[in-house]
Amino acid sequence: MKKLPLIAAAILLTACQHPTPAPKASLDGEVFYLQRIALPPTAVLSVSLQDISLADAPAKVIDEQRGQIKGQVPLAFHLSYDPLKIEPNHRYSVNARIEVDGKLMFITTENHAVRLDGTDPQPLKVRVDPAR
Repeated sequence: MKKLPLIAAAILLTACQHPTPAPKASLDGEVFYLQRIALPPTAVLSVSLQDISLADAPAKVIDEQRGQIKGQVPLAFHLSYDPLKIEPNHRYSVNARIEVDGKLMFITTENHAVRLDGTDPQPLKVRVDPAR
């Protein structure tokens, strides 16, 4: 009979626990460019993880990091995603851009494909080229 109150207390504690948060995975990397120029203090870096599976539709942004740049290249970034929402037959890519006073200065011109299955090399190296 002494076990019954303990079992009831254990059941109540289990019922009161918060739901388990969705698992998170992340991609860490660096954005760089080859030109030997310094960025002005007003430069803004945007890096996004996108699902680019549909050729006739805009890419679906999974996560994005955007903010004023502190320092010079390479510029670190961190993107998060829920691995349970990743479709194995979809294509994913990381894109980056650098803007100064609202004008595009650098942008990715090549596909930086990622698998999101835990095998992507980290830190990712994402090159941006001058906007024309």
